[in-house]
Amino acid sequence: MTRTRIPVLPRGVRLHFDKVRGKNVLLAPERALFLDDIGHAILSEVDGQRSVAQIARHLAAVYNAPEDAIAGDITEFIDDLADKRVIGFTDA
Repeated sequence: MTRTRIPVLPRGVRLHFDKVRGKNVLLAPERALFLDDIGHAILSEVDGQRSVAQIARHLAAVYNAPEDAIAGDITEFIDDLADKRVIGFTDA
């Protein structure tokens, strides 16, 4: 995936906080993926407007971390979710 692509949560997929377990979850039809803090931080930035590169730039500033390292991690994470069909992409 190129970092210029814009990730989106498809219809029926949403972030949710599971109060019983005290964990963030990505809910999709007939599945739930528990998220760690990093995964939740990334998906919280997915708004259908910003590219992976823009999300990486923002999170690098928020967490005072190297943008290149963060961009690689975000790309890998989003690619994995795309393979699971719980995240999609839109054109700008």
